[in-house]
Amino acid sequence: MKQFFKFVLATVVGIIIASIIPLILIVGIIAAAGSDKAVDVDANSVLHVKFDYPINERTPNNPFANLGFLGLDGEKSVGLNDILSSIKKAKTDNNIKGIFLDESYMMSGQATTEEIRNALIDFKKSKKFVIAYSEIYTQGFYYLASVADKVYINPKGIIEFRGFSSEVTFLKGALDKLGIEAQIIKVGTYKSAVEPLVLTKMSDANRMQVTSYLGSMYDYFLTGISKSRNINKDSLFNYANSGRIQQPEDALKYKLVDGLKYKDEILSELKKRTSIAEKKDIASVDLGDYVKSGTKVDTDPKDVSYKNRIAIVYASGEITGGDGDDNKIGSETISKALRKVRMDDKVKAVVLRVNSPGGSSLASDVIWREVMLTKKVKPIIVSMGDVAASGGYYIACAADSIIAEPNTITGSIGIFAVLPNMQKLFNDKLGITFDGVKTGKYADLGDVSRPLSPEERAILQNSVNRGYDDFTKAVANGRGKTQAYINSIGQGRVWTGTQALKIGLVDRLGNINDAVKSAAKKAGVKDYRIVAYPEQKSFLNKFGEGLSAEVKAHFVKAELGENYRYYEQIKGVTQMMRTPQARMPFDVVIK
Repeated sequence: MKQFFKFVLATVVGIIIASIIPLILIVGIIAAAGSDKAVDVDANSVLHVKFDYPINERTPNNPFANLGFLGLDGEKSVGLNDILSSIKKAKTDNNIKGIFLDESYMMSGQATTEEIRNALIDFKKSKKFVIAYSEIYTQGFYYLASVADKVYINPKGIIEFRGFSSEVTFLKGALDKLGIEAQIIKVGTYKSAVEPLVLTKMSDANRMQVTSYLGSMYDYFLTGISKSRNINKDSLFNYANSGRIQQPEDALKYKLVDGLKYKDEILSELKKRTSIAEKKDIASVDLGDYVKSGTKVDTDPKDVSYKNRIAIVYASGEITGGDGDDNKIGSETISKALRKVRMDDKVKAVVLRVNSPGGSSLASDVIWREVMLTKKVKPIIVSMGDVAASGGYYIACAADSIIAEPNTITGSIGIFAVLPNMQKLFNDKLGITFDGVKTGKYADLGDVSRPLSPEERAILQNSVNRGYDDFTKAVANGRGKTQAYINSIGQGRVWTGTQALKIGLVDRLGNINDAVKSAAKKAGVKDYRIVAYPEQKSFLNKFGEGLSAEVKAHFVKAELGENYRYYEQIKGVTQMMRTPQARMPFDVVIK
């Protein structure tokens, strides 16, 4: 009997603990989230900036930031919106004497880096200093750091300066081994998103377009460094092409850096610049904390102040149907946001911030419709981020004006569909066969257990052709061009922002602040507040879904390491095999 009561007692205690622990976790996270109080900045401070995390468009509303449990590392990132606003704020903050760019890896696209770089250039107009230091300079971080007053590298450090390369991972060999055939229906000579599924290397057309846009991005990269470091651009090209920059001493010799120093020497210089005694600590504030030291530029739409507002609608990530989040464009989520700003009399103009390689052509068309309706009511300006291509361009083309960074990747006007034929996998690899009946010839169209018939392929091709016709017609109407002209620069071809300006796909080069100013000018308002949409989910709303997603992603990343991107690619393939797609290659790596 004692054993029975012990068992019952242990069971009850276990149930109580299992019930209480989630509550404790929730209470703990709420307490931590509520502890984000405003940060006081000491006089004579240095703003410490370190980019060692992927930079999203907006600072994520992450309940796990700065927490470490369930295997999560609690890393916290600052979004581009807060990075730019913080640098702008520091420019006029009397307590900030300068910026220290510390070791960073710039896990961001070219246009994101460009926006931050331009913000630093503007910051320097205040006559405050910018110092950059790293043990390892990636090309991305060096491009950013090159605007600093002084660029230093560790005497034993590494600096990468050897030119750009672009890499695509091809999956055809793996699919062949599995007995899976990717059946492709597409429009567009350059629509290279499907190539990894059917080829083992780049097609000639794709190689030509990648060479073109990569060359354009590299030329802009060299031009920027040439201007900021006062080094001839041709010389920079030769340094990289001949492999002259191999050691820190080489970087110093060819004036890419200003000195070889250890971290303690950098700290001593910062103390001198801020008039701090050598034995005292530097007054510094991390970027993440500085964000909390004042009013954010992107405010809550529920803020009742200011009768004039410019709304920034953030559309970032792959385009899908339904709801989205900070890293996925859901057609329903963005449509709701556009309807809200369209019907809000306080919102005088809209900036649609697009950072997307595209996705579902149907979802893209749904968002395009809302952009068209918004344009009839109030000005809408598009600001392009790292990439605004294919479906990302589709949702942008109806705007009053399109502004891109010179190194934005855009265009890719084309449509495709992928349907797997898994007959060999089922029959030969697994020994599985299928049989059945149907009431119509095309009742089982899309069945993955067999190849498409010529008639079925013709049906799908007709659907894709229609999608391409709709796409090019929308672009032609939005850009004031003929459909024939759009077709000539379409065909799935990818362009940089600089190239897109020349062919009329964008109206001017600039950043998100330029887009806001353009929107305000078109609306005829000078005094306004910026509000951000879609509204980010509250902590409690995000907790349930965030926990499972964060934990799952953490353990998959931990298990796969650098191979995680291949896992993401395979997931992308399965998503592409559902509906017609207007998207770029699912994973283009530029180094």
